[in-house]
This record gives sequence, structure tokens and C-alpha cells, in this order.
Amino acid sequence: MTTPTPPSPASAMVIVAHPDDAEFMVAGTVAKWCAEGAAVTYVIVTKGDKGSDDPAMTPSRLTAIREAEQRAAGGILGVQNFVFMGYEDGYLQHTLALREDLTRLIRIHRPQVVVCFDPTNRFLGDNYVNHPDHRASGDAAIDAVFPSARDRLTFPALLADGLEPHKVAELWLGGSAQPNVWVDIGETLALKQQALAAHPSQLGPEIQEFALEMGRGSAIGQPFEFAESFRRIVLETPPGEGGEAKE
Repeated sequence: MTTPTPPSPASAMVIVAHPDDAEFMVAGTVAKWCAEGAAVTYVIVTKGDKGSDDPAMTPSRLTAIREAEQRAAGGILGVQNFVFMGYEDGYLQHTLALREDLTRLIRIHRPQVVVCFDPTNRFLGDNYVNHPDHRASGDAAIDAVFPSARDRLTFPALLADGLEPHKVAELWLGGSAQPNVWVDIGETLALKQQALAAHPSQLGPEIQEFALEMGRGSAIGQPFEFAESFRRIVLETPPGEGGEAKE
């Protein structure tokens, strides 16, 4: 069942595996949210230090390049907060340590909405295998949202650091085979294209047309031309959507 597009959140956290993942998955939506006043935090789990075929490239140099590209891309969309967790690219695992690190960030920033990859979708279409880092980051992010960030007695070191539990109201899963929310990105598609182009170490000029194709493909069956789609999981009902938020 299709859920009507909800209003922009007051705050959101986008958790992805690599620099440029957010631009593919949620850039048009983030630009819309930021324009409407949302405070958006990007959390990049890995350094993206394996994404080069250049024999002269080193992991440390590529890390610096990709962090700069991500800051530039997010800035185009209106993102102001960036966290680079520094895990190694290509080897990410869904560990308790990663879940605790993400729980810490959620309790610090206290977002209303968390956006991450849908880890259940192993194949995206008929020509792309979903990267294992995408799935690991999605699994860890979901488990950090529920139940770890919520439960007082989970990861007691966080309480010792003064980080009280936080209930995330909604999970938005990108790259899902079961979307139930579509966001009209017609007015922000150009910003999505610009943000993608801010990753020249990874993407060439063909990304502009690819962004159009992605937007059109996601909008099939919707009353608009370009979209981003998500599976939205409502954990805590926000005010104005069927009741008061739970304490």
C-alpha cells in the first residue's frame, strides 16, 4: 500500500557506507528537506579508500579526496553536519562495535528520521549486486535505531558518557524492493545531479543522464516525473500523523 509522502522532518540522519552513496540514494529528498528547514547529518561509515583503478593512487590520498568530495556534494544540498567514521572500505561487517558506534551518533544527534540502505535487498535490478558494505551498514544502522539507541541498558558506556536513550520516529530504507513512499524530486533533481557531479574521482559526465533515468524509473506509477523511493518504517508516530508522539 502506498503511503502519502509525509512532511519533511525537523532532523534527519543519513547513514551510508561510502562517500557518494547518499547522492545516489537520497540527494533529491535531502535537498527538499534542507530547503524546508531540516537539520541533516551525513554519516559516512567507511573511508571509501578502495574505489580507484589508478595504479598511482594510495588509500590515504583517496580517503582525503573522497571526504572533500562528500563535503562538497552535501554542501550543494544544504547538509551542514558530516561524520566520517573511518572504517575500512570493502571489509565492513555488522559487528557490535559498529552498532555501538552508530548508537552513539544517534544519541548525540537525536534525529527524527534515519535513512539507510535496505539490507534485505541483495540485488538491485538485473545488473547490479548490492555492495556488501551497503548491506552491513544498513543492518548495523537499523539495529542501532532499534533497539540500541532506545534502550537505556544497552551499551552502558554511552550512559556513562551522558548520552541518554533516543527514540527515532522513522526509518527510511533506500534501495528497497518494497518501497511504500515516493518523494517528488522534480524541483531538486538538478541539485541531485550537481551533487553527484561533485564526486569526479568516482563518476563521469554520464552520471547526469543516469540521474535522470534513476529519477524516472523510481517515479513509475506515480503522479510526477522524477522520484526517489523508500520503505518507510514508522516507529514513533509524529504529532499530526494519527496521534501525539510517544514519550
